[in-house]
Amino acid sequence: MFTDHVQITVSSGKGGAGCVAFRREKFVVNGGPNGGDGGKGGDVIFRCDNNTHTLSHFKGNKNLKAENGRPGLGSNMTGKSGEKLVVVVPPGTQVIDLESGEVVFDLLKHGQEELFIKGGRGGLGNTHFKSSTNQQPRYAQPGEAGITKKIKLDLKLIADVGLVGFPNVGKSTLISTVSNARPEVANYEFTTLTPKLGQVNVGDFDSFVMADIPGIIEGASDGKGLGLKFLRHIERTKTLLFMIDIATYRDLQTQFETLREELEKFSEKLSVTNYAIALTRADTIQAEDVKLKTQEFIEMLGLNMGEKSFYGFSSELGFYEQGDLDDEMIEFDNSKPFFIAPISSVMKTNIEAMRYSLYKLVKLARR
Repeated sequence: MFTDHVQITVSSGKGGAGCVAFRREKFVVNGGPNGGDGGKGGDVIFRCDNNTHTLSHFKGNKNLKAENGRPGLGSNMTGKSGEKLVVVVPPGTQVIDLESGEVVFDLLKHGQEELFIKGGRGGLGNTHFKSSTNQQPRYAQPGEAGITKKIKLDLKLIADVGLVGFPNVGKSTLISTVSNARPEVANYEFTTLTPKLGQVNVGDFDSFVMADIPGIIEGASDGKGLGLKFLRHIERTKTLLFMIDIATYRDLQTQFETLREELEKFSEKLSVTNYAIALTRADTIQAEDVKLKTQEFIEMLGLNMGEKSFYGFSSELGFYEQGDLDDEMIEFDNSKPFFIAPISSVMKTNIEAMRYSLYKLVKLARR
């Protein structure tokens, strides 16, 4: 079960009490105090782990507590410190203090550890309170109490490319075609109910991560459909791929403008993210109609259709690309799409070309 936010209570351990004890040995007259200190309470630590992909393991365990320190013992023996509590979360998890609303940590990298709450200090034993005027102290300190905090864990998936589109436009089919992800694919809307991540390999040594989120509908930013719930998962992506159905009853301009509007309402950051456009299901209509619709859409955006094949894009179906996309290209106009190309995941039309073009855009974003 995929869970991307949960509220839990975490507590550090209480420090152990100090010990009241006196040395009592044969041939030792009037042995002095020798009570040991209490052990330190356990800390609360958050650890980021790539092997975890959801917060569902917190659903039935919402009160987490580190171990208390043990009391001190005679002969100046310090009590055992409490075991620390290590809370394991997937990459992209934010730890938010519910009381203040502050984002305390943003855990992004595998192996990253952050100390959240320190355990209570152990109390001092009576040996610390001896003096010339008090040679038999009969008291010791209690352990310091632990700290309890209510927090919210908010998971935002980390991906290089986020797929954005209406329901049933072919997002799941595409990610299953180009990556190792295997989402449910069916001919009805909202087959994708939870986000999916897939690794897209480019050659033998290069790759990028693609995220598929549930379809966005008009009004998603106001809470309609599933869009608002999962739009957070493309907030971290630096590249968006708009998937627009070329064979549906909705015209291309309406689809694109609706998606852009919903993203801008949800986050200003997403409105300036690098993006490209894929016109999906190009195999379901005639090639002449694909080229005509593609040309009209490109002209509507004030752009010019490509005249030659680029990275394998089919010039017979029409496409647009920005610049020559060589390795020296550092910046480009991100107010315009990086490319516009009709694709078919089923027939593999333009899929390889799109894979390499997206990787080029990912490399620019990483720089």
